[in-house]
Amino acid sequence: MPRSEPHDPASLNDAQRALYHELRSGPRADPARPGGPVDADGRLTGPFDAMLHSPAVGAPLQRLGAALRYESGLDDQVREMVVLLVAGHHDCAYERVAHERIARRLGMAEETIASLAAARVPEAFADGVDHTAAPALELAERMLTGRLRDDPRLEDLRRALGPAGAFEVSTLVGYYQTLAHQLALFGVEPPDGPEA
Repeated sequence: MPRSEPHDPASLNDAQRALYHELRSGPRADPARPGGPVDADGRLTGPFDAMLHSPAVGAPLQRLGAALRYESGLDDQVREMVVLLVAGHHDCAYERVAHERIARRLGMAEETIASLAAARVPEAFADGVDHTAAPALELAERMLTGRLRDDPRLEDLRRALGPAGAFEVSTLVGYYQTLAHQLALFGVEPPDGPEA
């Protein structure tokens, strides 16, 4: 059961309304999700409704998420693997359900999805998976378990991912950890239906 009621679009103040329209008209409003991240009543769903509590912080946070999802240099499957590992680590049902749908659309193997849902890095990857998957997931796992300080593998991982890739993976982990905590705080349940 949600811990807070979703915002009614008719009751938003000016700052909230600006963020609401930004979310509805930005890159998240694609043909696979008509209307953007909203439900049938026009209310924002998932982490996006929580962002309306503080538009001054929510707006830049959602822009970071959009940059990670739509502008990052990371391979799409690799990005989704990292997100699913974070969701598994934090037992975040909303992130898991939402991003498993994306992963399946991208053709990710069910075995990989199941491993990540259990917060485990897969032992092997299907043919065609980008070569950065293993180092990206290894770096993400180290971040999630607090094993970065004086880690002898960090230089190898940075080299394998490149400076931009390492930066983007670390930012992706931090962003989705933040969302996992916010989703738990506000009691946001997973979306219903095939295209929620």
